[in-house]
Amino acid sequence: MHKRAIGAAAITGVAALLLGACGSSTTPAAKPSSTTTTTAAPAPTTTGPPVRDAAADLVIWADADRVPIIQKYADAFGKENGIKVAVQVATDVRQQFKDATKVDKGPDVIVGAHDWLGELVQNGTVAPVNLDPAVAAKFAPQAMAATKFNGQSYGVPYAVENIGLVRNTALAPTAPTTMDALVSEGQALVKSGKATNIMVQEVGKTGNAYYTYPYLKAFGGGIFATNAAGGYDATKVIVNSPGSLKGAAELQVLGKAKALSTNVDGTNVDALFDAGKVPFYITGPWAIDKAKKANIKYAISPLPSLTGGGKMQPFLGVQMFYVSAKAKNATFAQEFVTNYVPREDVQLALFEAGHRPPALTSAYDKVAATDADVKAWFEAGQGGQPMPNIPAMNSVWGPLGQAAADVIAGKAQPKARFDAAQKEIVANIAKG
Repeated sequence: MHKRAIGAAAITGVAALLLGACGSSTTPAAKPSSTTTTTAAPAPTTTGPPVRDAAADLVIWADADRVPIIQKYADAFGKENGIKVAVQVATDVRQQFKDATKVDKGPDVIVGAHDWLGELVQNGTVAPVNLDPAVAAKFAPQAMAATKFNGQSYGVPYAVENIGLVRNTALAPTAPTTMDALVSEGQALVKSGKATNIMVQEVGKTGNAYYTYPYLKAFGGGIFATNAAGGYDATKVIVNSPGSLKGAAELQVLGKAKALSTNVDGTNVDALFDAGKVPFYITGPWAIDKAKKANIKYAISPLPSLTGGGKMQPFLGVQMFYVSAKAKNATFAQEFVTNYVPREDVQLALFEAGHRPPALTSAYDKVAATDADVKAWFEAGQGGQPMPNIPAMNSVWGPLGQAAADVIAGKAQPKARFDAAQKEIVANIAKG
C-alpha cells in the first residue's frame, strides 16, 4: 500500500494497521512426485480479480509490490516440498479474496492489513494460525497483538506502519515538540514567503478518520473504549467523550489557523510538500519515496503534543500473511506462513517493498542500524495502539471523517458535530 487511505468500501462496510488469518484444517495432500514448478504472476492488465491457477497446490495473492519478493520464497518452498506454487497479483486483495472464497476459487494465502481481520473472521474466510509461541515471541509485541481477534491469533506479521511528522529540514531544521510551536513556526514561514502552507495533512471534503484519531487520543479520547481483556469494545463508542471533544476543538482551532484544510487531500498533498514550500507534513512511510525523488531534504519525528493534552499517538497498522479457511491444502499454507514468513531473510526482503519497520525484532534491529528512517518511524509509533480490527470499525470511517472535515472547515461546532457522528456510528453498528 502506498498510502494509508480509507476507501469507499471501508466507509460503507468493508478499512486499516493493518488483516487476514492463517488457516489449518484438513489432512495435507500427498506431495506430487513430478518436477516442482512455480507460476510467476503476470502483470495485471485489468482491475479484475486474478483467476486461481487450478493446477497449483498452493496459491498466494498479494499486491503488485510484494509479489516479486514473495515469488522468490515461493520458488524455494515449492522446490523443498515438491509442489506447484502460484503467486498472483490481486489489485484489491481484500475484496477479491472475499468474493473468490465464496465460490471456492480463492487463494490459500493472502497478504494484507490487520484491520481486515474481524470482518474476515466474522465471514468465516480465514482460520487461526498455528505459530509456535517461541517464534511469536521474536516479533514486536504490538505486531503480534494486531494479529489477534477474540484472543486467537490469525496471522504472521511482517511490517508495522504509522504516521509521524515529516519536515522539510531546509525550512524547519529542528522538530517542534508541540503543535503550538509548529503552527507558530509555520505561520512565520508563510508570512515571510518561504512557505505556502503552515503544514499539510490529508483531510479532504469528506475527511479522513485515520488522521483524525491522534488528535482525539492526545486528550484520552478515541473511537472505542477497551474491555477487560484489553480489546476494543464495539458497545462503547467514545467519539463524543470529553477527551474526543477536546481533540475536535483542536481540529477547529487548526482549521481556523489554516494549518488544516479540506482542500488538501490524497490527490494533492504529496505534490504540495514535494514542491519544497511546506515545512511540515503529517504522513507515513508511503510519502517518502516521492519526497526523495523531489530532492526534499527531510527528517521524521514523533507527532507533537497538544496544549492541555499529551502527545498525539497514531494508530499502528500491521501488514501480515493469512491462510484461507478454505485453503485447498491448509497444511502447506500453514507451513509457508509459519515457517517462511518469520524468517529474518524473508522479513528483510519484504522490507525493501515499502520500507516499513519489520515486525520481526531481529530484522528491525538490522535495518534500524543502517536506516535512519526506519528507526525514526518506529520511534514515531511508540505508545501507539493497533488500529481496531473489529468489524464495527467499518461503521466508523465515514461518519468520523466527515465530522472532522466539517469542524475543520468551520461548518459545524465540535460538540454538536461529534455528538451527531457518535449517534450515526452507534446506529451503523446496531444495523450490523
